Amino acid sequence: MVRTSADIRKAIESNWKEYLSRYGNLFSSDYIDGSSPPSVFVGSYGYPKVLVGPMLPPIHGDTSILDLPEHWTGKKLEDIVNYRLSLVRGIKPVKITDTSQNYIENLQEMSMATKATDTELELVKNASPVVSIDGNSSIFGPVGEVKSAKFAVSSSDKSIQKMYYDKDLLAQDAVIDLYNRGIEVSRIQKCLSIGMFGKDRRLVPTKWSITATDDMISKSLVEKIIDYDLIDATYVFSYNHLGNFFSVILFPSRWMFEMQEAWYDEKGDVGFGSDFEDARGLDHYPETSGAHFASRLAVSEYLEKKQSQAGVMVLREIRPEYAVPVGVWQVREGVRMALKQNPVIVSNFTEGLDLACKGLSVGKNEWLAKSKLKTELKQKSISDFF
Repeated sequence: MVRTSADIRKAIESNWKEYLSRYGNLFSSDYIDGSSPPSVFVGSYGYPKVLVGPMLPPIHGDTSILDLPEHWTGKKLEDIVNYRLSLVRGIKPVKITDTSQNYIENLQEMSMATKATDTELELVKNASPVVSIDGNSSIFGPVGEVKSAKFAVSSSDKSIQKMYYDKDLLAQDAVIDLYNRGIEVSRIQKCLSIGMFGKDRRLVPTKWSITATDDMISKSLVEKIIDYDLIDATYVFSYNHLGNFFSVILFPSRWMFEMQEAWYDEKGDVGFGSDFEDARGLDHYPETSGAHFASRLAVSEYLEKKQSQAGVMVLREIRPEYAVPVGVWQVREGVRMALKQNPVIVSNFTEGLDLACKGLSVGKNEWLAKSKLKTELKQKSISDFF
């Protein structure tokens, strides 16, 4: 049975009420202690003075799953939302350049930790619970202004620690080095956000650091890809999770990349976002926002591993059952999972697009109407692909 958006929201709200009944003492107390995954969050409101703090649940132990998107593939939407709701978010106003104060240095130390870190927060007043889920903004658990914070000593990841203490290394080089050492993208994003890298260190709002990290890593991979030989056939991959349906087409061509999104509004009409780039990169902020960079990272990882070059079209159809947005990580992980599936091999791009659209409710002509990749191919007279 296919669940509707309303069914999913009802389940989420039910679970949230259960959480309130179990941990209702959080909202009648100005104190919380638990194990942070570890997790930190930097807001964007009020920039360049932003709200910064740790996130932790009211429990101790291994809580890493609560803020590790790389391990959320295959989870239900309700499970992921509940991970977010269970994290109490401490906030404290800090100037983005004030990274040497003790509070921020403690958060940086926590971000390097190899395991969940025991944390105690004394709040200015009782934490405020989430009172509604509107489906538009990111989901957070209770929020409270930090009066004081204590963090247990924990062992640090040596690779991250090395980047942290190298004050002469550019932030971009630190990000790429950690990625090449196998550090999860989500961990690198947090470290960049809390001002741990580069010569001129500053806090970066979390939503900006996510996009910046995906962008920097994928650019470094594309620089390698453009020197590889072209793939020898057209491959079609697909995957769906959390009400997001992904189709990825790789075809023999010099590097070009297009990411398109389609979604249904409340009236049932289809909205589109589409962005294209070639080896020169993107010359504008994408219509698809962070999803462009997240999907480009997943695809460039695949091609670099295969040591192959290709033209790429990524189609993302967002169904109504994606009732609550959980973050752009799910685009990166969704495309990663698509590329782990066995591909269907076809003879040309047209057949690939036909096949990709079979699993989508938005038709081929609607995707093509928004496609700049199609125009680029025609201009290059690559008739074999159409």
